Amino acid sequence: MKLRWQKIVIPAILVAAVGLVVVAKHIKYTCDWKAVDTAGSKTTAVDNVVNNENAEQLPLLLELGSHSCIPCKQMMPILKELTESYQGQLRVQFIDVMQDNESAQKYNVQLIPLQIFFDKQGNELFRHEGFFAKEDILAKWKELGIELTDKK
Repeated sequence: MKLRWQKIVIPAILVAAVGLVVVAKHIKYTCDWKAVDTAGSKTTAVDNVVNNENAEQLPLLLELGSHSCIPCKQMMPILKELTESYQGQLRVQFIDVMQDNESAQKYNVQLIPLQIFFDKQGNELFRHEGFFAKEDILAKWKELGIELTDKK
């Protein structure tokens, strides 16, 4: 009888412990990249970013993702670096589609992260689903005819 009890309770405790670790890591994660994040705004972030007549007329890399998505989290440092390295040449924007459903619907988001490349006029040039390395992003801009010079 004692052996049967141990076979049930010990695995249950282990599963609970692993679950607590996963939840704790999820709660601990906070995005420190706030400068280009519009999550939580009342208007559709895409309308503000792509169609804003007051914005600089620069090419735009729009990332639609979620703060809870692991590949999206992996993209955050890349997006931050692009923002810093190509300031004045490229705009970079992140939209959390879990908080801004209108943007997800407007751009027919099927898989996140989704990167959409826009020209200076706001015309969509290219889209990519999934993780996209910095070197590949820069190569795509070059392929699209947009040369970027690293300011660092």
